Amino acid sequence: MPEPPTFFLAHATAMTTPHINPKGRLQPRLMPRLSWMIGLVPLVWLVVRFLDVGLGVNPVEAVMRFLGDWALWWLLATLAVSPARRLPGCGWVIRWRRFLGLNAFFYAMLHLAVYAVLDHALDGASIWKDLLKRPYMTLGFAAWVLLLPLAITSTRGWMVRLGGHWSRLHRLIYPAALLAVAHHFWMVKADLRLPLAHAVLLALLLGWRLVARAFA
Repeated sequence: MPEPPTFFLAHATAMTTPHINPKGRLQPRLMPRLSWMIGLVPLVWLVVRFLDVGLGVNPVEAVMRFLGDWALWWLLATLAVSPARRLPGCGWVIRWRRFLGLNAFFYAMLHLAVYAVLDHALDGASIWKDLLKRPYMTLGFAAWVLLLPLAITSTRGWMVRLGGHWSRLHRLIYPAALLAVAHHFWMVKADLRLPLAHAVLLALLLGWRLVARAFA
């Protein structure tokens, strides 16, 4: 099973406050471990399914789509944190936003790795031709490129180094989410219910931000 990238783990072990506060809530010291346990559950399920019933006639495509779907779901969950924290008693969810975002990038990275390694055998010419031939592939790759600096600068150290620029940089999550949803919508040729659900959910999440800013 793939190991999380080093800078993810470095960030995940950075916070060291006690496990449980007086109100019985989970403290950040335990959050990194729990976050990665939760984040790896879909991969465990994928392996179990492969060993049990297989992944169909095209297992590479099945794995690629599975990882892409989960990358998008983690990304939408990350965007859902801001409106969720406004609910009574839900301010604590903000602590999970960084981990959700890292999970989104981790699955997007695996999605891209399967595409490049298993589907194209790291053939640069073949990948480049595919990007030019199928624009939705370009959209997906562009979304990954936008998420890359967000993952790298997700640590507290980078927040301090970048200062006010950190928040502006991390607004790239919005175009990244738009590109990811467009990538999925364009890629699917038959049943559009899931891509439409993603598009509607993203529209609601971005619309909430516009309304909240207008009345701030």
